[in-house]
Amino acid sequence: MRVSQRIAAAALIGLFSLSLSALADEKGDANKKLVREFYEKAINAKDFAAASQYLGAKYIQHNPRAADGAEGLKSYIEFLKSKFPQSRSEIKRAFADGDHVILHVHAVREPGTKGQAIIDIFRVANGKIVEHWDVIQDVPEQALNTNTMF
Repeated sequence: MRVSQRIAAAALIGLFSLSLSALADEKGDANKKLVREFYEKAINAKDFAAASQYLGAKYIQHNPRAADGAEGLKSYIEFLKSKFPQSRSEIKRAFADGDHVILHVHAVREPGTKGQAIIDIFRVANGKIVEHWDVIQDVPEQALNTNTMF
């Protein structure tokens, strides 16, 4: 292979890599948008009918206190509506890694309280949310440093 052919091949490989990277970024952005919309409808609006439109045929739940499937989500939303009708969750950060979207959230169940720091991880397949994990930590009254959790 001549030098000019090698340069052309390298340029094509570079363009192909850039195209794949751009497609991955677009998919990640679309997945983040989907998850943000779902979160707003499920957690803040507490609207199961609207939120359920974002779920896949199978919804796997990894939180041991929540049931699998749409019915598990419905039960959680009903719990929020009855016990914490004024609850509000603010997404502080959202990251996409392939089919996974990670949210860093400040959730306040009752106004005036410190709330909780939450990491929610969702897996998206074919434009639908199909899996969920979370890690939840109370925001303490006093911290041993001056940093915030958000």
